[in-house]
Amino acid sequence: MSQMTQTLTTTIPADDLVVPFHCDRCGALAKVRVVLPSGSDLVFCGHHAREYEGKLRDIAADIIETDGE
Repeated sequence: MSQMTQTLTTTIPADDLVVPFHCDRCGALAKVRVVLPSGSDLVFCGHHAREYEGKLRDIAADIIETDGE
C-alpha cells in the first residue's frame, strides 16, 4: 500500500504581490518612479530623485512618488 503525502501550497494573487524596487543609481530602496514617454521607467531613491529632479521633469511622462510604506 502506497502512502500519499499532502503538500500545502499557496499561490499569491498577482495583485497582492509587492516587489520592492531599488534605485537605478545606487541600489537603495526606491522612492520615486519616473515613467518615460516610451513606457519604460526609471526608479530612484529620494536622494538621487532630488539630485536629478530638473532633468527628470524635462524627460518624464509621469513621476510617481511612493507614500513611504
